[in-house]
Amino acid sequence: MTIIDCNKEMKGYHADEVNLSNDDQTEMRNRRDSGRTRLKNGLTKAGHPLPKEFSSQGSYAMRTMVQDDACDYDIDDGVYFDKEDLKDADGGYLGARDARTRVRNALKDDRLAYDAVVKTNCVRQQYPDGYHIDIPVYRTIRSKDFWGNEVVEYELASGDDWVKSDARKVTRWYNDAVGSELKAGQSDTSQLRRITKLTKKMARSRVAWKKKTTSGICISKLVVDHFVARLDRDDDALRDTWKAIKAQLVFSQRIGHPVYADKNLAEEGDEGVIFFRDCLGEALETLKVLDEYDCTRKKAGDAWDKVFNTDYFSAQIAKDAAAAKSLLQPAAAAAAGLTFPSRPVVPNKSSGFA
Repeated sequence: MTIIDCNKEMKGYHADEVNLSNDDQTEMRNRRDSGRTRLKNGLTKAGHPLPKEFSSQGSYAMRTMVQDDACDYDIDDGVYFDKEDLKDADGGYLGARDARTRVRNALKDDRLAYDAVVKTNCVRQQYPDGYHIDIPVYRTIRSKDFWGNEVVEYELASGDDWVKSDARKVTRWYNDAVGSELKAGQSDTSQLRRITKLTKKMARSRVAWKKKTTSGICISKLVVDHFVARLDRDDDALRDTWKAIKAQLVFSQRIGHPVYADKNLAEEGDEGVIFFRDCLGEALETLKVLDEYDCTRKKAGDAWDKVFNTDYFSAQIAKDAAAAKSLLQPAAAAAAGLTFPSRPVVPNKSSGFA
């Protein structure tokens, strides 16, 4: 355990600079709901069947989104159709690309600054202030097993193919990991979730890093796999988790999928994973000052500032030091001086002095 305790500053940084504000969360939820309404209206106008359900996915659903100065927020909101509702005018089943195109067309609205765009695995709606909503398109396939029980499978419109997938399973995997941690004794909110967000914040702490580093789901998987809990010490938990992740990524950059055993999130030699590993290495090198015998709170704050590209830690430590000094000044002044009675002592005959 590091002698210099920066848990207070780390939790403060998470609350003030990492965790999304209620206003941001409300704005995202409103945009998501508006997109859902626009899609349903567009499909109805075109005479197409409506989706059976919507389901938020990814970091939005896992509650691991982090603040971004450029408002570069990615909201994943999956749309699920019954397979029988995705047909063309001749009654044939829509291909994966055609299904995404139908969703794109239904989202068109002249009041929006940008038209939705068909991407490889989703339809993307961009907003002027930086937000974008990714809408993966799924079809639901219902069948019966040998005993007559209903079997439900989901396929994602990916490229030109329909691929078996359901991102909701990833959300459940992460939330189950958080739930297990809470059952193990985390008393307030999840340290695992905080460490996930802090790691994502570090990985994108420089503008130039954003497009070079690995994905949020890769970071989440690495944190869950190598999480080191430290009661009441988020600073130590973060550093020790990073050490474990770094050691693994030196050995191998392959990251397994959290749900599908036959898939990987990243393969050996993945450039984004290597970049993230090297950033972790630089951060851990900076934080070695915490192990020095003469490390001070100022040195510790400066190190964490460098890691996160901020001045939050040193500012908080300086503020606390100034507050402590102001409290000590009256006591120090009293200890340095002598106090005298306000009136001279008059000898008393009964005291034995003349």
